[in-house]
Amino acid sequence: MKEREITRAGSFAIVALVYALAIVAGIACVLVCSYLTQTPVLQGFWWKLLVADILATVVTFAFSVAFKNASVYDPYWSVQPIVILLATIPLANVSALGVLAVAVVCLWGVRLTANWAYTFHGLSHQDWRYTKLHDQTGKWYPFVNFFGIHLVPTLVVYACTLPAVAVLLYAPEFSVFSAICLAVSVCAVLLQGTADVQMHKFRKGGRGGFIRTGLWKHSRHPNYLGEILMWWGIGGCAVFAIPSAWYLLGGAVLNTLLFLCISIPLADGRQSRKEGFSEYKAQTRMLLPIPKRQKKQEVLN
Repeated sequence: MKEREITRAGSFAIVALVYALAIVAGIACVLVCSYLTQTPVLQGFWWKLLVADILATVVTFAFSVAFKNASVYDPYWSVQPIVILLATIPLANVSALGVLAVAVVCLWGVRLTANWAYTFHGLSHQDWRYTKLHDQTGKWYPFVNFFGIHLVPTLVVYACTLPAVAVLLYAPEFSVFSAICLAVSVCAVLLQGTADVQMHKFRKGGRGGFIRTGLWKHSRHPNYLGEILMWWGIGGCAVFAIPSAWYLLGGAVLNTLLFLCISIPLADGRQSRKEGFSEYKAQTRMLLPIPKRQKKQEVLN
């Protein structure tokens, strides 16, 4: 069947099937690894989880190649953490902090997946960033597609999810500072959700130009700010509860770098083609939705 003949509903069904197969492959991978190494599932769980995650990514990648559409991978970003945590729960020690951490990540994942579903046009449509990479890299695109579009984000989100996994497995004592960090993550979800809704309304209005209302009045990327704060909150939750596991903040660091070095430059590069972008950029902060102080010379003029 040709891509253009696949309806939006049919595209949803196909993506759901792809992810079901990826999840089954991941679970089977953990069980096979445990059998081959003759170890309990929990022993070496971190690396087994990583291998399973990579295998699930390979399955998703194979279908993205089959449909010539890398956007098959898009919901993986928000579905992956939920699946990882649900797979961890049977091995977990129940604790209040663990329950709250899972609840916050699931809240984030469900909201972000719903936002993807709202903007998903079907398998006939591919994210403009992937199309741009395809045109720029030519014959190297298959490698860029696998490593850049699929594998790197998988590894980043895996690292971001590990703090919640640690809280689940080790059931540390409840910490006020950990609770505060989870509150930051909840606020980040609300921030990101509000920013997305405001952007959808703006685009639906068809006015063009730059959105200068709501959270977007003083920030060019408030949705990205929410994504960054989300994982700093989850990482902080684990580190305050388990101080020796400071390295669990590595996922938040990688996620921040991914947005600062790749996602934001790509988005700004696309926006720069619009008239007035230089002035818009000078007046609007990159992330923080607070007024930007104008230079004295600008005020005098």
